[in-house]
Amino acid sequence: MFKKTILLSSSITMALAVSAPVMAQDYEDEIIVTATKRAQTLQEVPIAVSVTSAKTMDRAKILDIVDLQSVVPSLRVTQLQNSAQTNFTIRGFGNGANNAGIEPSVGVFIDGVYRSRSAGSISDLPNLERVEVLRGPQSTLFGKNASAGVISVVTAKPRFETEGFVEAGFGNYNQQSLKGYVTAPLSDDMAVSFGASTNNRDGYFENLETGVDLNQRDRWAIRGQFLYEPSDNFSLRVIVDKDKIDEICCGVANVVAGPTADIITGGGLLTQIGLPLADQGGLGANLVPNDLYAYEGYYDFDPTNKIENQGVSLHADWNVTDEVKLTSITSFRGQEVDFEGDVDFTGAKLVASNRQITSADSFTQELRANIEVGDKANVMVGGFYFKDNLVTDTSLFYGDDFRAFGDYNVYLLQIAAFNAGTAGPPFPLGGALDLVEVFSPPGTSYFAAGQGLEVGFDQKNEALSLFGQVDFDVTDRLTATGGLSYVKDEKTVTSRSSSTDQFSALNLNTFLGGAVSALIPLQFLPPFMDFPNAVEGNTSNDDKITYTARLAYDVKDNLNVYGSVGTGFKASTWNLSRDSRPTAADLVTINAQGLAVPNLSSGTRFASPENSTVYELGVKAKLDRGFVNVAVFDQTIKGFQSNVFSGTGFNLANAGKQSAKGIEVDAAYSPFEGFNLTGGLLLIDPIYDSFVGASGPGGTVVDLSGTEPAGIHKTSWSLGGVYDFSLAGHDTYIRADWIHESKVQAIENVTEAEVGSNAFRKVDSINASMGFDVNDQVSLQLWGRNIFNDEYPLQLFRSVAQEGSFSGYPNAPRTYGASLRWDFD
Repeated sequence: MFKKTILLSSSITMALAVSAPVMAQDYEDEIIVTATKRAQTLQEVPIAVSVTSAKTMDRAKILDIVDLQSVVPSLRVTQLQNSAQTNFTIRGFGNGANNAGIEPSVGVFIDGVYRSRSAGSISDLPNLERVEVLRGPQSTLFGKNASAGVISVVTAKPRFETEGFVEAGFGNYNQQSLKGYVTAPLSDDMAVSFGASTNNRDGYFENLETGVDLNQRDRWAIRGQFLYEPSDNFSLRVIVDKDKIDEICCGVANVVAGPTADIITGGGLLTQIGLPLADQGGLGANLVPNDLYAYEGYYDFDPTNKIENQGVSLHADWNVTDEVKLTSITSFRGQEVDFEGDVDFTGAKLVASNRQITSADSFTQELRANIEVGDKANVMVGGFYFKDNLVTDTSLFYGDDFRAFGDYNVYLLQIAAFNAGTAGPPFPLGGALDLVEVFSPPGTSYFAAGQGLEVGFDQKNEALSLFGQVDFDVTDRLTATGGLSYVKDEKTVTSRSSSTDQFSALNLNTFLGGAVSALIPLQFLPPFMDFPNAVEGNTSNDDKITYTARLAYDVKDNLNVYGSVGTGFKASTWNLSRDSRPTAADLVTINAQGLAVPNLSSGTRFASPENSTVYELGVKAKLDRGFVNVAVFDQTIKGFQSNVFSGTGFNLANAGKQSAKGIEVDAAYSPFEGFNLTGGLLLIDPIYDSFVGASGPGGTVVDLSGTEPAGIHKTSWSLGGVYDFSLAGHDTYIRADWIHESKVQAIENVTEAEVGSNAFRKVDSINASMGFDVNDQVSLQLWGRNIFNDEYPLQLFRSVAQEGSFSGYPNAPRTYGASLRWDFD
């Protein structure tokens, strides 16, 4: 018999890591969630979702969405080259990093407002209430770009009581954090709240060239809310927020130093091939070779990341009658991202600047009605509108050492061809480029510092989703659900470019009769063909009907089963990078009409839509002192939008079909009062059913059909425990959690022979914390993340313009600290 009701409300359901939220509650409590955007009990809701409460996040020291994966096995969050490039995956599906045009397959919503890009989702939030992770396609209710799942972040509403807190934290790497929150009534029907946070920390990856630490933290956020509730039937909430990140990030390690690494440092191969002593020193620059976990490297300049997000949203709820409730969420948001970083990740001055500046302004409007029809049915109808204007500009300019780097590269290629019997004796070192300049217009100088390529894009996006869902009680124990959504998405893209890289515009196959064709690999930045043009358009117009169908049956009061099928949709994604190219078919027409810029090759301008389908069977059992929830799923994405780095650029392509079958188990158990255990398990079997046009080394195209996608662990689990007790009359807790992810290949289409043991990723990380209430208002917390310093690659990739070399992002080392909090009312 339930004695108390706890309302967790908003977006979705729950099946996984209700970890501490449920652990901290007595199991006679009944937890209510608004999973399908209406209130139901936790165990009734027939969907797989994880809910992590504010208490859990505080005790586990989860500061942002990146840390959330430590309590949700189905979620993986990876930060890559800069602070804005954060990739979300659920059940192994997801994308969204390294290209401003790619919106995530995992939709992120903060207080019901859609965040179209990951850079708008990763800042620290001052006062969270909970985070919900909904697994599998969610396009029917969430509309745009939720083909793999949804992350819903909910912050606390203002209260009609004065209360708040101030918390200061300190940790290793000179971490200093401060956050505070206050809420207070203005009158009987109006209340406000204000929260702010700062998070600063030195980096743990040293740039030995400049002496500066990379992978630092330097960010702040503020959030203010106004609540107006003149009656129980109407509520109006206004939220204003702003956050800023200004960090030096992120460190990249050399995993394999291939033959071209000797060009950077000198010696080695340059000595073996018999170059004159004066030339054996190469560029004379530095590199930390073959050590992913050195946490140090040489970069001739430090990577900088500047991100600003700001927005305002208006939330209105109106109970028109006892049977009809209207909800409206309106938002205006803006984002600015400015990133500059090295691309070769060595001390050589190969690149003077590699910069991307992006700005985006968006407007969203959601309007929905929940209608109770008699005692048997609940109907929800609504619409979601999204408008976004995006401007992004990229530039890459050569540095002082690039010309010499090119000379050495060409000489090594000529030596290899001569030894293989496919070419004659090589030109002297530097002779090939010198010869090209002799036969070029007077004054021509190739690869001079400051030469390069600039490419920019303007994208306008409008999307509309109309949705409806009906829950019908067939009997007292059997509920049938059906939902439909119509999604329409239109994008218009215009490019602009400017090139001063004259060498990449030469036709070396015919120049001097092909005598210098060995120089072709140095044409890194061929002229960009702008669009729209006489052959290529600049719009994509997609629409799709998605659906949800589900049967849920209460076997008895504490045992529920369900079966469902649902579909998801993600619209076309445009390749907003200098690697954007006409399709092979368009290139034929472009060449036939004599419109091609020099050295134009085929590729993609955009990736077609993703379409996902999931079949799911689930069981939810409530025990006397816990619960066990099990979901079995078969999920498929057709046309998965893959964005893979090949060593010289990113290739955006559709995987024909990617699927995954798996089992998720979520459980919580309290063996005795004060001691609570939680566990989450994911067993998954992913495969590329078909992926013919995958990216291979050196820009080649390979067939990955029948292979397993890299980075998706077949077994993942999280085990957690918390013990609440009294110590000398003071409330105290001890908490620990263990995250395990089984061995998996860390990079696509690469063998262990090429990369060694670093080709694989395996995670066994343990976090722990301890809290102590000094008195009713003051508490102390000690915490540690990755306390045994587990090491694993976040991601590997082929080193830029360094054939045979590989680079990678190492995970964060052990961090620890303490915080002191004062609560007041």
